[in-house]
Amino acid sequence: MSRAVLALRDAAFGYGGRTRVARLDLEVEAGSAVALIGPNGSGKSTLLRGILGLADLTGGSIEVLGTTPERARRRVGSLPQSDQRDRELPITLRQVVTMGLYRSLGPLRPVGARGRAAVDAAIERVGLGPFAGRLFGSLSGGQQQRAILARALVADPELLLLDEPFNGLDRENREVLLELLRELRAEGRTVLVSTHDLEIAQQACTHVLLLATGHTADQPGHPAAFGTLEEALTLEAVQHAFRDTTVELDEHTVTTAYEAG
Repeated sequence: MSRAVLALRDAAFGYGGRTRVARLDLEVEAGSAVALIGPNGSGKSTLLRGILGLADLTGGSIEVLGTTPERARRRVGSLPQSDQRDRELPITLRQVVTMGLYRSLGPLRPVGARGRAAVDAAIERVGLGPFAGRLFGSLSGGQQQRAILARALVADPELLLLDEPFNGLDRENREVLLELLRELRAEGRTVLVSTHDLEIAQQACTHVLLLATGHTADQPGHPAAFGTLEEALTLEAVQHAFRDTTVELDEHTVTTAYEAG
């Protein structure tokens, strides 16, 4: 077993026997913050679901926290894409965050004083203390993102998976999330965050995994680029990842992605 938090060996993931992303070889050490960068359809969400054991491993191998994704799941926190949420559920922000304890406690066990304290601390950490009793559906999109992050944090995970957490956020909520990512990294937690935004990598991450559309087993000439910002976030790698999109990139765009600020 590897000592890395996450180890992929020629790994491929998909659904129903169909591979969506393949040929992934990388090790993520504890305390790393990895930006998964690529256009829509490049497999970022599929990879995150594969780490959770929710997408099929169609090739190669994966270790999460030294074991299988299914066995590691209780030690992993996740924030799914915002469009996967039901905003009409009649539950409060506090109830949403409390759900993050069910995996470790079991849904029928009482939360208890320690659990309630953990919920309060997680809500305060994301800056939503005054909104704890509000209905989740009444919160703004950015506040909902922060509430789901609190749900992911409440069980004190060793590995945190964030799927496009910055989509549609205003500047205030974006800055809150960026600061939280920096704090989590400083605490030694390991974070994987999918994004289209190169600046997110510079501001909050230590490493980058660049995925291209169609990055599957039938694309043998283009392995995914993984490494530190300086190693992986090159003009050539970014241009390849976004080659089938309308994004226009130049040397200045890539350089400032990890030198600005």
